Amino acid sequence: MKVKNEIKIAAVAILGIVIMFFGMQFLKGLDMFSDDASYQMKFSNISGLSTSSPIYANGYRVGTVKSINYDYQHNKDIAVDVVIDENMSIPNDTKAEIVSDMLGNVQVNLLMGTSRTMLKKGDAIEGVVNGGALGEVKNMIPTVQAMLPKLDSIMGSLNQLLADPSIAASMHNVNRITNDLTVSTRQLNALLYNVNKEFPGLMGKTHTLLNTAGGTMANANMVMATVNGKVGSVDVQKTMAKVDSTLSNIQLLTDKLNSNHGTLGRLMNDESLYTTLHQTMSDADSLVRDLKEHPKRYVHFSIFGRKDKK
Repeated sequence: MKVKNEIKIAAVAILGIVIMFFGMQFLKGLDMFSDDASYQMKFSNISGLSTSSPIYANGYRVGTVKSINYDYQHNKDIAVDVVIDENMSIPNDTKAEIVSDMLGNVQVNLLMGTSRTMLKKGDAIEGVVNGGALGEVKNMIPTVQAMLPKLDSIMGSLNQLLADPSIAASMHNVNRITNDLTVSTRQLNALLYNVNKEFPGLMGKTHTLLNTAGGTMANANMVMATVNGKVGSVDVQKTMAKVDSTLSNIQLLTDKLNSNHGTLGRLMNDESLYTTLHQTMSDADSLVRDLKEHPKRYVHFSIFGRKDKK
């Protein structure tokens, strides 16, 4: 009886170990009863890749990392054994890429090739490492480090600029200009309101003015028609003949004035006559002036008949 109990206990223990083993493999993503194809990937740096890490193709999970073998003696590429769904055909130019996200989760992405030749079970797949977002940040660190001195200089210049009193004065002026613009805008709005209010009246006056102008133009047209009618009734040829006769007489008078014939012609052209007249006028002026100064020389009048001569 005791032997049978021990056998049962041992069988239960073995069964528990087997179940635990398969359960662990299942939790790792390994299916012990599947017919998945095995391949090998080689990486120079696995970037935290571990057993049971998932393998994706175009975002769909197609396999799992089975084991990782590191060559401690020769320090060569790290061999990673993987299992991939056997129904999947893999071109021989396909590459395996290790990707890490912001949370540190690592996975393998298959970058499917375009070759028509497919890999066989057990063939090696070339591996590359893609740091993802963390890798991009890591690559940016040297650039950021090179920019830090410039940023420090820029910040120093900016602080010095902000400490300048003229900046505060400029901001004060900007504030004042803004207030002035606000007042101007308010006044402009009031002006526009008044214009809009008076606009109908102005339009009425404009309409009346246009009507008056139209009447004036009509009267002007009537006057022009009347003038044109009168002009049409005038004998143009006779009028032009009279104008030509008048111009001829004026030309004859001008010629006589320019010649030495006639009184006006001599008066205008004879210099001796001008000189004589000028001398006569001078003598007359002297006589009048002497008469004013010594009237007794020319007028003799006395009650007693006495004559005074000076």
